[in-house]
Amino acid sequence: MKVACDTRITIIQQMNQLDANLAGNVHGGTIMKIIDNTAGIVATRHTGKNSVTASIDRLDFHSPVLVGDLLRVSACINLVGRTSMEIGVRVEAENVITGETRHTASAYLTYVSLDEHGKPVQAPPILFESEEEQRRNREAIERRRRRMAEKHEESDKC
Repeated sequence: MKVACDTRITIIQQMNQLDANLAGNVHGGTIMKIIDNTAGIVATRHTGKNSVTASIDRLDFHSPVLVGDLLRVSACINLVGRTSMEIGVRVEAENVITGETRHTASAYLTYVSLDEHGKPVQAPPILFESEEEQRRNREAIERRRRRMAEKHEESDKC
């Protein structure tokens, strides 16, 4: 059985002019893509299968990322269901000159791994060892419950 701490990954990338909008800040969409790519690596490494984004839950931006900042994107699995996984992502921006680090964004993404025919496959179980991992798992279970309730309410409206 895999352990949660083994799913953690951090990607660091320096932001440049090609990433900027007219205000000189990095485009939110650029950050979203890096978040999605990082979470996808976690899901694929965990299952050993091609993994796709099923949903992004609560992507909140807290502070801007500027050209020249180092973008640090950390991700790990918070929950493994039958075929889906919730991956939590934290984004920080670091001013390379001053060393100041800002919490920039947080997100929860749900991924599903697919077989060679594009059908969802069962995700391997995972062990949450530390108190922090167990807390994140409990919170993820509650978020999943809320997502399923919202999905049920939406289907009733159709």
